[in-house]
Amino acid sequence: MAPLSELPAATAGGDELPFLRTAVPGPTSRRATERLERVECPAFGQRRRDRQEKSGAEMAPIVLGWGKGSNLVDVDGNRFVDLCAGFGSVLLGHGDKAVARAIEGQSERLMQGLGDVYGSDAKVALLERLSQLHPAPGAQVLLAQSGSDAVTAAIKTAVLATGRPGVLAFEGAYHGLGYGPLPACGLRESYRAPFAAQLSPHVRFAPYPRGEGDLDRALDAVEAALRLGEVGAVLVEPVLGRGGCVVPPDAFLPRLCELAHRHGALVVADEIWTGLGRAGSPLRSLAIGAKVDVLCLGKGLGGGLPISACIAGPDVMGAWARGGEVVHTSTHAGAPLACAVALATLEAVRSRKLPDRAREVGARVIATLREDLRDVDAVVEVRGVGLMIGIELATPELGLAAMRGLLESGFVTITGGARGEVLTLTPALTISEELFSAVGPALRRVIGA
Repeated sequence: MAPLSELPAATAGGDELPFLRTAVPGPTSRRATERLERVECPAFGQRRRDRQEKSGAEMAPIVLGWGKGSNLVDVDGNRFVDLCAGFGSVLLGHGDKAVARAIEGQSERLMQGLGDVYGSDAKVALLERLSQLHPAPGAQVLLAQSGSDAVTAAIKTAVLATGRPGVLAFEGAYHGLGYGPLPACGLRESYRAPFAAQLSPHVRFAPYPRGEGDLDRALDAVEAALRLGEVGAVLVEPVLGRGGCVVPPDAFLPRLCELAHRHGALVVADEIWTGLGRAGSPLRSLAIGAKVDVLCLGKGLGGGLPISACIAGPDVMGAWARGGEVVHTSTHAGAPLACAVALATLEAVRSRKLPDRAREVGARVIATLREDLRDVDAVVEVRGVGLMIGIELATPELGLAAMRGLLESGFVTITGGARGEVLTLTPALTISEELFSAVGPALRRVIGA
């Protein structure tokens, strides 16, 4: 492993173009991966081998050592442009000073409290801040540790508040793979199939509208499901994230809320990926005028640490008051360290006006990418909102090959979409426009015109 003092300038500004010392992956990454595969669950190594066979491209991974801003450095000293930001969770970039200060300060005071029995001052302050994000006066918060946990809490909240077990979800949606959200995972049936006998049978799916022409068909399917009277929660992503950065018509969410409320169901907005500036606004659902009932936050909330939240008005959250019995909790939910970092992250997003920046920079980058890739036959569409951008390619094999080619060119990306055909770009909200835009010419070189 290269000593930190010998690494290229990625550890300085964190906004540098790629610098490759070795082939990708380098020898140190290869040795570390061999060690990893001896002790890690075999699912991940098998996925790499399957992807290699499917795409014809090598899928041996790099092993990361350092990060700064929008740069990652692997254990061989190769510097990459990070266009994933921890699956969209590192909103402020790697090694942000506000996050580092919060970690250092809180770790010297108190890292763990006693959950919901004896909370901490950091937890109190965070819940007060999160409560203000919901439009309902006196909104209340249930903390969790991951996005999947937050959706589980929201589904439980809905059944307590409505008495109805049914969940209406959408084709192409992804809400996590815990047993609460898994039945509502519309992205791929293969995620649900091995566990189908253990999953809730009270889930229905409606199509997710990709354009104005799909809107009425989607809402007709929603109303047909709601008329049955079983649905207590309508679970929706304001923009499909892992499903390929699909932005529905602006009228979709407001009309969805009207339908749900008319039939006595609550709308749960999964803002785990879209929220806190990622999609160009503090909360995407509220920005387009949707009267959602429950908000789920995660990913970027913790600045890189695991924390998530389910937020609802007191009329909904009050359903948890059950004679003094707590029926949903966990050891690390509301841990002081994560709460302190979440507070610092929220303040940085607000004070640096990162939602506005994401909206403006994202619009320009989308336009630049469309221009750069306009005559590349393999590119079907460039779409997205804010710094949540998808480049749809003609086939999933091309998606994997493009992801690999970009990695070997110094750009870290992932694939999304139902078949893995979409390159998904979710960099730090602080990335420079010039650095982000550099992926267009790089992709053009990788897949050709």
